[in-house]
Amino acid sequence: MARLVLDKANKKILGVCSGLANWSGMDPLIVRLIFAVATLIGFGSPILIYILLAMILD
Repeated sequence: MARLVLDKANKKILGVCSGLANWSGMDPLIVRLIFAVATLIGFGSPILIYILLAMILD
């Protein structure tokens, strides 16, 4: 299984969403849309999760 790492080649901001997409086998656009919709709806703390993943992932 692939490691969960930041994808600096296909990044838009920090590469978290594209890294998650590569790890899960999804399209990066879908992961970005999920984060955007979750942020707008206020479901949990997607911005905090994004920042934490950016700091934790290699």
